[in-house]
Amino acid sequence: MASAAEQLAANMNMGSFAKATELHKRLLFTLGALLVYRIGTYVPIPGINSQAFLQFFQDPSGQRGILDMFNMFSGGAVERMAIFALNVMPYISASIIVQLMGTVYPPWEKLKKEGGESGRKQLNQYTRYLTVFLALAQSFGIAAGLNAQAGLVDNPGIFFIVSTVVTLTGGTMFLMWLGEQVTARGVGNGISLIIFAGIVAVLPSTIVRLLSLAQQGQMSPFALFFIAILAVATVVFIVFMERAQRRLLIQYPKRQEGNRMAGGERSFLPLKVNTAGVIPPIFASSLLMLPTTVATMTAGADLPSWLSWLPLLTAQLTHGQPLFMALYAALIIFFCFFYTSITFNPEETAENLRKYGGFLPGIRPGKRTADYLDYVLTRLTVIGAAYITAVCLLPEFIVSQFGNSLYFGGTSILIVVSVTMDTVAQIQSQLLAHQYEGLIKKAKLRGRGGRGAPTPVRR
Repeated sequence: MASAAEQLAANMNMGSFAKATELHKRLLFTLGALLVYRIGTYVPIPGINSQAFLQFFQDPSGQRGILDMFNMFSGGAVERMAIFALNVMPYISASIIVQLMGTVYPPWEKLKKEGGESGRKQLNQYTRYLTVFLALAQSFGIAAGLNAQAGLVDNPGIFFIVSTVVTLTGGTMFLMWLGEQVTARGVGNGISLIIFAGIVAVLPSTIVRLLSLAQQGQMSPFALFFIAILAVATVVFIVFMERAQRRLLIQYPKRQEGNRMAGGERSFLPLKVNTAGVIPPIFASSLLMLPTTVATMTAGADLPSWLSWLPLLTAQLTHGQPLFMALYAALIIFFCFFYTSITFNPEETAENLRKYGGFLPGIRPGKRTADYLDYVLTRLTVIGAAYITAVCLLPEFIVSQFGNSLYFGGTSILIVVSVTMDTVAQIQSQLLAHQYEGLIKKAKLRGRGGRGAPTPVRR
């Protein structure tokens, strides 16, 4: 028999959505925040020659390395050198660093495990401080690079560098604040939705380039149809794998409470196939694009003899090249296992189960449970790493056939699908909560009516 929650979820329709006024406010706030973000991606930083920089950025003979990935995540803000060019990437980097330090640095590890809500707030504050530092460092590097390029800046000098550093850092801090407001007052995770909006904004231009290639005869109609079918199949595959999980049965023993037996409940410990999320491809692509980024920044400069190999390596570390794809796959697999080992601790989970009286049927609590959890998680990670590698390498094969003009990274596809699924799940939970509130109000009104109704008088 279906539970009450399942019955309510089955009865959700457009009528229940129309009555959820609180959800309407949250959705409107989220859309307004994303609109503000998109407007900011078209406002250039002071002193930049936008047209000259756009021509410099879109030069087909140039390789921009990690800037291409930042440009995709920011919805084209980098190629316009807008005030939101850094996007929330410094915040993402700071969050990952703080999360990693929370597992190896004892004071932060103590805050994470024993600090509770106050410890979480303290770690969030450290993340904000580190975001400011990373944003200052990255914006200074961008400002110095722009100032050194002839024709890109109207009035180069120290004033331009200072104003650019302040503008880009302020843009990142504003987006961080905006993302937190969306998380608190909107629907979904604000930071993820900002990245999602930037990626989706690039989709129309990618589709237009695809259709133009077919119109010009550079791509056959069969190839166009094959890419469309492949895109749909990839999205379906990602949805299936992101929802896939291994559910381990947890049994709680019965206990005597007075004259009756209590306890004996069963629950499940869900282990996702893709525990690492989108972090491995982000790390892998960032590392692979570092040589190209360094080569771009040092273009025209006299390199020392020990760096003479850099141009040759840069030529091979481009999208669609065999060396790039081989290293990309190896790094994704490595970071899948590395990040999973950091985010999920089998010993800690086994200890928590033992503390609350839970156990896996047929497995002794303690070390045997931890070993079994590690055994299951390792095999799940193998499947998850293979899945992420396949999704991320698929665009690389398309690039090797049709060129960089059609590049849309596997990381971007994963982010778009994952954020969409999370946002839809939150909307459904909001609707479910609204239906529960409606049922509770009706029950209270009936109870009051029953108690307060006048007693009929017989004549």
